[in-house]
Amino acid sequence: MNQTKIPPQELPRYGAERLSGIRCLSTQIKQETPKESTLTAMAIQRLDALVMINIDESGFERRGGGVTGYVKAVYLAHLMPTPELELEKNLSGTEGILPFSWYLSEPMTLESLANQDFEELVDNLESEFSREFVAQEVDSRLDRVLVVGLMTDGSTLQTFEDSLAEITRLVDTAGGVVLQTVRQKRSRPHPQTVVGEGKVAEIALTAQTLGANLLVFNLDLSPGQVRNLEQQVGIRVVDRTEVILDIFAQRAQSRAGKLQVELAQLAYMLPRLTGRGQAMSRLGGGIGTRGPGETKLETERRAISSRIARLQKEVDQLQSHRSRLRQRRQHQEVPTIALVGYTNAGKSTLLNTLTNAEVYTADQLFATLDPTTRRLVIPDPLTDELQEILVTDTVGFIHQLPPALVNSFRATLEEVTEADGLIHLVDLSHPAWQSHIRSVMKILAEMPTAPGPILLVFNKIDQVSAEHLLVAREEFPQAFYISASQRLGLETLRQKLGQLVHYAIN
Repeated sequence: MNQTKIPPQELPRYGAERLSGIRCLSTQIKQETPKESTLTAMAIQRLDALVMINIDESGFERRGGGVTGYVKAVYLAHLMPTPELELEKNLSGTEGILPFSWYLSEPMTLESLANQDFEELVDNLESEFSREFVAQEVDSRLDRVLVVGLMTDGSTLQTFEDSLAEITRLVDTAGGVVLQTVRQKRSRPHPQTVVGEGKVAEIALTAQTLGANLLVFNLDLSPGQVRNLEQQVGIRVVDRTEVILDIFAQRAQSRAGKLQVELAQLAYMLPRLTGRGQAMSRLGGGIGTRGPGETKLETERRAISSRIARLQKEVDQLQSHRSRLRQRRQHQEVPTIALVGYTNAGKSTLLNTLTNAEVYTADQLFATLDPTTRRLVIPDPLTDELQEILVTDTVGFIHQLPPALVNSFRATLEEVTEADGLIHLVDLSHPAWQSHIRSVMKILAEMPTAPGPILLVFNKIDQVSAEHLLVAREEFPQAFYISASQRLGLETLRQKLGQLVHYAIN
């Protein structure tokens, strides 16, 4: 069974509510019931039915060129839907309950098997699957996602769980529905399949049983790994960077934002054009490969490279334009403060509260992508007179920000490096707030130009306990603690901003 796998797309009748149209007959000498691995292989390939015949080896005799024996027992197995109640539990997050299970008969005779009407059996089963599929079908516009998390030796259990929680939020933000999460622990990723052959079989079964149409990993994959997984699991596979790029593509509103997103997507796509198989290329020698012309692969690669060059030129022009605007502001001696922080820390909410702006806010990752600048009046720390500054809301950071995004968004990120000072906003209510601080500081440290002085500000203090707040105050006594949505601590923050600006420009 395991050696005769058929790719899902090549099955005669392929679909979430259909069986494959294939029936399998197997014989074995050992007197035992079908193993779970055999039934799992049946489920992955969605066989119409599996018949296993046990042969009594004591009755062997040779006839002609073969060997015959007595039939000891016959088993019939096939898939069957589970009750609706169990399916509802599974879709709400309970692991280990499958939308279909398998039926395995008691030992039966060949005569009983011969009387079985398989056409009627398959029709009835597919009717049941169809009813369950329609009843439980999620909005067809949404991806039904199976999340796969790999924990390696280089990560702690807490870091691993945080990464799973984050990729789940990313999928939700991108518009997908996470049906279940599969975990795997290995010393390092498997070079071909990331999680190993055995786990891939489990993932394929889970994807089939849940009706998933998308597999999302919590780490970045190579083109070869994506190809191998798609061939074995039978559904589309994407990695963490692709999910983030998809969110950026949805969020970009301005021409500059759309330009930078497209550049990042193409830069990510170009090296992944390779590895699609020899059918895509005529280069390499041999009969039929010589002569003029180029393949679809070379054409695509050349077109994308040309498009990247044009976009890069536009980004350079955008960078020059932003530089001229910053020089004009500096000439007018208007100090600038940039809001930075992990995505969903509340930067846009703080900008709206401080400046009465109307920047879009939502409890989502990367709710806003395009930088927004607004004027803010704060007191001068020496004279108590009012002074104007500019506050810029920047794109949110994330752990291991994809290099393609860093390179493409350098025109936007320069708003950070060219600012007179930074407010590093932290969501204190997030379980991984300490990890978020380290991730943001790491990204800032890797920027080509060192940013100005940084003011650490903890947000959402109204959503944490007194004990939680005390821990943060003990670890970061110089930080400020606010609630942008509830307007707590904002006046003190205004005064501190005056000191920050005075220190930065003098």
